[in-house]
Amino acid sequence: MKMSKSLMAAAVLAAASLGSSAVYAADISNGPKALALLDNTAFFGDSFAMNNSGNTFMDNFKFAVTGVPENLDAIVSSISDTATTGMDITGLSLYKSGGSLITNGTLGSSGRMDIWTLSADSLTAGNYYLKVSGTMVSNTGASFGGAVMLNPVPEPETYGMMLGGLGVLGLLARRRKAARQA
Repeated sequence: MKMSKSLMAAAVLAAASLGSSAVYAADISNGPKALALLDNTAFFGDSFAMNNSGNTFMDNFKFAVTGVPENLDAIVSSISDTATTGMDITGLSLYKSGGSLITNGTLGSSGRMDIWTLSADSLTAGNYYLKVSGTMVSNTGASFGGAVMLNPVPEPETYGMMLGGLGVLGLLARRRKAARQA
């Protein structure tokens, strides 16, 4: 009796695992793409063919920070006829090369229009990548697009020069006021 229960349990488990393999979504991610930064900005995106309903993607867009630390701002979006067609962007994240997560993006809008934004401060020299993830919600083709911008972090000397300049302007204004009153 004990042996037949074990065999029955094994058969149920095997049948369940065979049946569930049809439920898994296919990964339709495209390989990593290098961002062509022009004056510290770049556009990126991807398109997916029809008949991929339920399939998922996680596309990576690589870039490098060289020299001074950089602040990063990025946005990605997709637009569909309705919330039940096209794709659903489920995440935007920034990683250091090697896979360590720096930060996750923020969902600004979901449904017919998916919009994600991401900001990161003081990225040091090194290699990074943006990861856009999502799910195809229908069998129509779909695309997403985004933009990234890097801005150098001002050095402390820059702030010192700005404060010094403001001090000189204040001194000059005070001297003019005193000269007019005399």
